[in-house]
Amino acid sequence: MEKPVINTTEVRSILSKSNLPVCDYSVNPYTGCTHRCRYCYASFMKRFTGHKEPWGTFLDVKIWPEIKNPGKYAGKELFIGSVTDPYLPEEETYGRTRELLLQLKGSGVKLSIATKSDFILRDLELIKTFPDARVSWSINTLDENFKNDMDKAVSIERRLAAMEAFYRAGVRTTCFISPIFPEITDVKAIIERTKGQCNLIWLENLNLRGNYKTEILNYIKEKYPELMSLYRDIYIKGNRSYWEMLDAELKAFTEKNGLEYKTNDDSMKRPFEAPPVVVNYFYHEKIKKSARKGGKSHAGITGSRNSKADT
Repeated sequence: MEKPVINTTEVRSILSKSNLPVCDYSVNPYTGCTHRCRYCYASFMKRFTGHKEPWGTFLDVKIWPEIKNPGKYAGKELFIGSVTDPYLPEEETYGRTRELLLQLKGSGVKLSIATKSDFILRDLELIKTFPDARVSWSINTLDENFKNDMDKAVSIERRLAAMEAFYRAGVRTTCFISPIFPEITDVKAIIERTKGQCNLIWLENLNLRGNYKTEILNYIKEKYPELMSLYRDIYIKGNRSYWEMLDAELKAFTEKNGLEYKTNDDSMKRPFEAPPVVVNYFYHEKIKKSARKGGKSHAGITGSRNSKADT
């Protein structure tokens, strides 16, 4: 695999006011992402960055002025990783995410981080110093071969091990089952595998748009030809009956296993030791402001590169 083109870029501020329903500020210490997820919507970012390289083959390392008076962000929701992974392999060299955390340490900000990496273990003790910190790992399969077809991030087993380490250390964790590929992602198996090491299980369906829609459909045609009729029905004809069926099926499954199943939820209101809540996010248009902000919506991790997020 060719090495990404890496440059540095100076930005006026690393904190961006967020339009996401789950946070006040979004932070992306890098522009670009070297995981090369085939379903990544974030390639839309190229409209704003001017890069000619294909998405996934470049990375801009952000340099920003030191955050002044970080205490003013006390109690604010800060989400790291809406259109990049803050713990890309390059973080080991450039350390921009760790620098951000060090600048915010003691500020009282409510921190949420989304990743596909286990390199975040480096910062476990630092992240523990943030009140109500939570970390999400994207896991949409237990099949390493399918994972390798879809992204270049670390193995599923390494993600699961990192999730468990954070959970055992008392940091709230989310298993983000996203994106769910119809009839490929075994949602029930992932729930069974992770229910003892996370506080929240969040479900997001595969959304196909833009250039990668054709790529994914071609992949399905080549590797899973028996599913092409279903994928055409969902992604070309716009039929939502599959998701409605899966919704009902998972509701029955979670009830049988003693897990709450909701459309909206705020795991921060639940005891740490409580079983995880399983939250359905198949209906993106219904998400509202965070429950911690007085609304009725789940206040966990969002920003999957499968759905629209802040820059």
